[in-house]
Amino acid sequence: MLSTNKDSLMVYEALASEVRLKIIDKLFEREMHVKELASELFLSNPVISGHIRKLEEAGIVGSKMKRIDGATYKFCFIKAEFMQIKLSPNDATSLSFHELSLPIGHYTGYEAWPTCGIATTEKVIGQYDNPVCFMDPKRVNAGILWFARGWVEYKIPNYSYKDQQLHEIEISFEIGSEAPRVNENWPSDIQFFLNDKSLGVWTSPGDFGKTRGRFTPDWWSHDVNQYGLLKVLRVKEHGSYIDGQKISDVGLRDIGTDAINWTFRIEAEDTGRGRGGLTLYGKGFGNYNQDILFRSIYV
Repeated sequence: MLSTNKDSLMVYEALASEVRLKIIDKLFEREMHVKELASELFLSNPVISGHIRKLEEAGIVGSKMKRIDGATYKFCFIKAEFMQIKLSPNDATSLSFHELSLPIGHYTGYEAWPTCGIATTEKVIGQYDNPVCFMDPKRVNAGILWFARGWVEYKIPNYSYKDQQLHEIEISFEIGSEAPRVNENWPSDIQFFLNDKSLGVWTSPGDFGKTRGRFTPDWWSHDVNQYGLLKVLRVKEHGSYIDGQKISDVGLRDIGTDAINWTFRIEAEDTGRGRGGLTLYGKGFGNYNQDILFRSIYV
């Protein structure tokens, strides 16, 4: 996620150029090599190469070398279709927090229906479309999981002290729909629960696969889901929010935060033909290279 810190400046600088914005537009149409881009934009190859280098350093564009008719060309492609910017930093003088990175394979319960599967950054665990594989011990190393219908549930230790007042719970993760093969117009209603209390529903617009995920491993097939959207779920005193948009009136006082462990569930119901399912991305897959990030913030 981009923010107002200096680490995000490289991305802002990469986008602060009319030429580089035109390059991005061209690459959304198709992969192109440097000479093609130079010809289309009426610029020299060295100038285009300099712009591509800035876009690559920012993680917006990727490239690969291809041999065509005995010559080698540098082909460029889009790596990040969406980026989020958080402009409201926490007040470090009054708030403290405990942060936990929860691997997506560390679920304590699940239900999965085909199409479904689970994989590490090296290989698929078991067989495609076999829900039994979700109980394989190797699931703890998973970097991606998907199902057309079902849920996964995680236990989160409650590290709060008695003299601390819980101010907010923040959970971030990369997620999308699950369609047979790829369909970027495949809405899915995904529901979130904390301590068995429904926080609300967010609708994923599709199953993204036309562009290679920035961190998706090379062995992963090109004709299946590649990345998701980074979503930030917040539970505050008087409501629950996704990316700042309120999704319910369920707040901290409604979910029972005194338990030793909290239970977080992500669920996708089968809502009909042409929609549904979910894909959850962890480290080594997608565009954000993170597991489920769970942060409890205290006054």
